Amino acid sequence: MLTVAAPGKVNLSLFVGPPREDGLHPLVSVVQPVSLADELTLEPAPAAAGDEVHCPGVEGPNLAARALALFRAVTGWDAPPQRLTIRKRIPLAAGMGGGSADAAAALRLAARAAGGAPDHLLHELAVALGADVPALLTGGRVLMTGAGEHVDRLPDPESFGLVVVPSEAALSTPDVYRAFDDRGTPRTPSELDARAKAARAGEPPPAVNDLEPVARALCPAVDAPLAALRAAGASAAMVSGSGPTVFGVFGSLDAARDAAGTVAGVAVEPVGAAFGEVRP
Repeated sequence: MLTVAAPGKVNLSLFVGPPREDGLHPLVSVVQPVSLADELTLEPAPAAAGDEVHCPGVEGPNLAARALALFRAVTGWDAPPQRLTIRKRIPLAAGMGGGSADAAAALRLAARAAGGAPDHLLHELAVALGADVPALLTGGRVLMTGAGEHVDRLPDPESFGLVVVPSEAALSTPDVYRAFDDRGTPRTPSELDARAKAARAGEPPPAVNDLEPVARALCPAVDAPLAALRAAGASAAMVSGSGPTVFGVFGSLDAARDAAGTVAGVAVEPVGAAFGEVRP
């Protein structure tokens, strides 16, 4: 049996351009994996006719199942049927990349079980699965550009804390992007280039999420936790990705823990690549 942690993420900055010809949006985002993580295990399923994916409490299509099937199809891995079990801790439909994190973790598990796979191949598979999957494949802070297909590793940050405040509401990522397009306020290519160059040069990511105004318009319930985080001392409070989960940035994990109780949130910390290593 193999086990791996699949960390969720927050977008410490997210700048969005107009749709490309393929309908996807160019992005510039500093993506930070965090210690709020799902746990995946892969083990033989000898009685099954094919691979099985179990995610207790979650129904419907599963991106991790697609990842496992795609790995088999592209690599020719012909191991006996496997059982992939996902224990969810990342909030669903929350803008924290839970499904993408699981897909990235499934690729890591399959590669280990198959005896290895080239990094470039795993990246290509991740790109085929979705915009956030490549950013969560290798772990650690990254700069995501293009429509998510380009990923540059950034240095791990100094220690800090985050408070994540989940929401009972849900937001559809396509709905958020449609609302963003309707507003007609995308970043120009030159703006996106400048933001990417600044991130590569080591400038701290500005606390800006271009999707936040439309996420707040579609889901006004996010306004109260944003205000509560600021009142609790967060240096920045933002919507995570397309929302509706929000998070606040604090100077230390201890400060985040102190604030978490007052805002009904969860204190988490940034994690590096070692957090998501596959282990027996």
